[in-house]
Amino acid sequence: MIESKQKKAFMDENFVLHNETAEKLYHNYAKDLPIIDYHCHLSPQEIYENTQFENITKVWLYGDHYKWRAMRANGIEEKFVTGDASDYDKFLAWAKTVPQLIGNPLYHWTHLELKRYFGVEEPLNEKSAPAIWEQVNELLNSGEWNVRDFIVKSGVEVVCTTDDPTDSLAYHEKIKADPDFDVKVLPSYRPDKGLEINRDGFTDWVGKLADVSGVSIDSYDAFLQALKQRIDFFHSIGGRVSDHALDTVMYEEATKDEVAAIFAKAIKGEKVTLEEEKKYKSHTLTFLGTAYHAKGWAMQYHINAHRNNNARMFNELGPDTGYDSMNDSLLAQPLVKLLDSLDQADALPKTILYSLNPRDNVTIATIIGSFQGGGVPGKMQFGTAWWFNDTRLGMINQMETLADIGVFSRFIGMLTDSRSFLSYTRHEYFRRIMCNLIGEWVENGEYPNDEETLANIVQNISYYNAKEYFDF
Repeated sequence: MIESKQKKAFMDENFVLHNETAEKLYHNYAKDLPIIDYHCHLSPQEIYENTQFENITKVWLYGDHYKWRAMRANGIEEKFVTGDASDYDKFLAWAKTVPQLIGNPLYHWTHLELKRYFGVEEPLNEKSAPAIWEQVNELLNSGEWNVRDFIVKSGVEVVCTTDDPTDSLAYHEKIKADPDFDVKVLPSYRPDKGLEINRDGFTDWVGKLADVSGVSIDSYDAFLQALKQRIDFFHSIGGRVSDHALDTVMYEEATKDEVAAIFAKAIKGEKVTLEEEKKYKSHTLTFLGTAYHAKGWAMQYHINAHRNNNARMFNELGPDTGYDSMNDSLLAQPLVKLLDSLDQADALPKTILYSLNPRDNVTIATIIGSFQGGGVPGKMQFGTAWWFNDTRLGMINQMETLADIGVFSRFIGMLTDSRSFLSYTRHEYFRRIMCNLIGEWVENGEYPNDEETLANIVQNISYYNAKEYFDF
C-alpha cells in the first residue's frame, strides 16, 4: 500500500468533492433530491413485470456495451463478453477488467453501484469477486432488489423510455394503471426508422405504421397523417418528449410535392439519391417539430454518432454491441437551417441538442443562444454530456462551455441514457462533479459565497429545472 499522509479514503462520502463549498452544496442540497430520468433505454415490460434478476451478470453485463468495450480492450475473449460462457465466468472476466480501469468512469460507476445498492465496500477484483458474487446474488434473490426497487430506492420520479411510433405502448398503459407503483414511466417518440428512407427495412416499417395507426399509407400525406396520429396516441399515454438520432444533420429546402415524389419512390423499394434523402429528412423533421410544438413537447436531437463501425462484428452481433464511435460531420449550417425553418413558422418546440463529438460543444452552445425566447427559461438546451462524454472531464467540459456562453443555472442536468437499472448512480456522479465545479468558482472568488443563491442553482440543475421544463 502506498503511504501518504494526505491520501483520501477510496470513494468516501466526499468522493469528487475537493473543496468545502462543494461538500456543503452536495450533502445539504443535491444529494437527496429526486431524479427525473428524461431519456433512457429501459424496458417498460421489465418495469411492469418487476423483473427479478437471477444474478449480477444479468442486471450488470447483459446489454452494457460500455463494459463490453472495456473487456475487449483488456484482452477478454468474446465468449466471456457476449458469448456462451456462464454468467459466473462473465462476471469473473469483468472483475479481472475492473482493476485496469484507473481513470475510467466505469471504475467509479462499478463501485458506486456496488456500494449504493448492495452495500459492497471493498474494490472489485479477481480476489474479491467470488464473495461479492455471493453477496450480491443473495440480495438479488431476496425479493428486495427487483427492477422497481432500483427505481424507487433511487428516488426516481419519472422515467422516459425510448419508443418507436409503431409500439403499442401496452406496458406503459399497464404501468399507468398499476396503483402500487407511483413512478411515472412515460414513452418518448423516436421515429428514426421513418426518417432513414434509404435504410433496409424502411418499407416494412411504413407497413407497420399503417397497421398500428389505421391509416392506409399510399402517399406522403397519408404517411404524415399516420405519424401525427401516433404523436396524439403517445400524448394520451403521457408522452411529452421526442427523440431523434441525427447521426449526420441534413437540411435541404424542398417543396411538399418534391418530397411526395421522393417518398413514392422509396415505398416502391427504390433507393433515393443523397440530395433526395436530404430533402425528405428536412421536410419530415420540420413537420414533426411543428407537431411537437403544438403539443408542448420537448424535442431531442442526438447528433454525430458513427454507428456499427466494425462490419464483421455487426454481422455477428448486430447493433448496440460496442462498436460505435464519435462522428465528425459538420453540423452548424444544416442544424441552424433546420431550427430556423421551425422558428420562421413560429413552431420551434423546446429543444435539447446533444453531440457525441465534444468538438461541437461551443458550436451547439452558440447555436442555442440564437433561438432562445418566448419567455421560456432555457427553451433551447445544450444537452448533458452524452455517451462517450459522460466522464468526469466530459461533464466538466460541457458544463464549462455552457457557463462560458449561456445560462448555466437554467441547465436541465443529467439523464442516464442507459439500458441498466443500476445506472441511477450516474446522477450522483454528475451532482458531485457539478457541485465541485461550482465550489471551485466560489472558492476561487469567481462567484459570491451566497449560500441561498448557490443552493438554488444546485437544486435547480439537479432536479427542479427538468421538472419545470418537461411539466410531466
